[in-house]
Amino acid sequence: MPSDAFNSHDHPVCIRDGLKAAERHCAEAGLQFTSIRRRVLEILLSDHKPLGAYDILDRLRDDGLNAQPPMAYRALDFLVSHGFAHRIERLNAFIACTHKPNVAGGEPHTPAFLICRSCQRVVETDAPARAGELGRAARQAGFVIERTIREAEGLCPICARANA
Repeated sequence: MPSDAFNSHDHPVCIRDGLKAAERHCAEAGLQFTSIRRRVLEILLSDHKPLGAYDILDRLRDDGLNAQPPMAYRALDFLVSHGFAHRIERLNAFIACTHKPNVAGGEPHTPAFLICRSCQRVVETDAPARAGELGRAARQAGFVIERTIREAEGLCPICARANA
């Protein structure tokens, strides 16, 4: 499970690698990775906390761009639809995808999000829909799972130690 958000790591390298992987995937797939799409992904990669569309708009405006809501939403739609970012339903916010094979254009995955209710950091992990109780229940019902959204709220290791 990637847990960079809860641990110290070389964050500039994390950002650089995420942007390079997106650029490479877009070039190979013939997708336009515009400067706005790149900047929105960079903003999402800049922190391991989910951001709302209006938070992203504020940062784009801080960059001197005359950003309007449709610009941010179009960039977010592109990033989500191509697997570079995810929408966290519970928070109505977005976060960069940290699943390396998917960021590099590899196999799809089934993300689950561990959300710290104290510091608001989020870790993405892979939780295959066909595994566990949900998968068993679906198989018994003859149901084929195509997409799941799993979000768990609690305390990260740092906040749990601080609250102990």
